[in-house]
Amino acid sequence: MLKRLILAAAGLGATTLPAFAHLNPEEHGSFMAGVSHPLFGADHILAMVAVGLWASQIATTEGRKNALWAVPAAFVGTMAIGFFMAVYGVELPFVEPAILASVIGLGLLVAIAAKLPTIAAAAIVGVFALFHGHAHGGELGTAGALQFGIGFMIATALLHLAGVALGLGVSRFGPIAARIAGGLTALAGLSLAFGG
Repeated sequence: MLKRLILAAAGLGATTLPAFAHLNPEEHGSFMAGVSHPLFGADHILAMVAVGLWASQIATTEGRKNALWAVPAAFVGTMAIGFFMAVYGVELPFVEPAILASVIGLGLLVAIAAKLPTIAAAAIVGVFALFHGHAHGGELGTAGALQFGIGFMIATALLHLAGVALGLGVSRFGPIAARIAGGLTALAGLSLAFGG
């Protein structure tokens, strides 16, 4: 059943068009534009908070405390690579569908409380992060990449931190609370994919 849901979501996500729900690309380039950029797209917020939520879930249920920093750091680091790929004109196919798939996929990973080694979780979020970073770089416009990139990397880290805090906070209600949050994230991703 889960495989069918993932395949259906990926197939429908592949048919969506980019929905540039961000600031005017011509105005991008400042540090503050970079900080605000991830906050203008529900897809980015949901995925980045889910990364922190999954990291806290791995840390609390599996006892691997290094996941609290390793999983979010993998996302931020790989996102920077994707960003500079876009800035330097390296094409990456299916960016928007992959971003939607990241919201659904990360939500499902939390919902099923996926028990993976920290390095495997970091690799999964890293793949998704490449597409998020590429999208940020593709929407940069004409102004300064470095300060914009630093800004959105800081905002992303703060969203991960919010997810970690949420995960640690709800863990006191038992493992089901985080799983419910993951399920809601996946549903929100599906609504973004199908809601047009």
